[in-house]
Amino acid sequence: MKTLTRLLCLAALCAAAAACSKVTVENYDKIKVGMTYEEVKQLLGAPNQCSDVMTVKSCTWGDEKRHVQVSFVADQVVLFNSENLR
Repeated sequence: MKTLTRLLCLAALCAAAAACSKVTVENYDKIKVGMTYEEVKQLLGAPNQCSDVMTVKSCTWGDEKRHVQVSFVADQVVLFNSENLR
């Protein structure tokens, strides 16, 4: 019985953590060209990864299956896209 209770608690915690994600359609729709990196970070939280190539900083929020990717030039959004948010 304890094992079942623990499994149910673990499942509830996982569901709650997934529900708290800031990578949502509503937040994605708030991203606008010209926003700063800090503004996007306040909206989506800390990115999972970023890379810098030449003058473009590209950051990803989420995972391989469901994510938002934003590209910044001179600390401003120039391009953004999403995958499997809806």
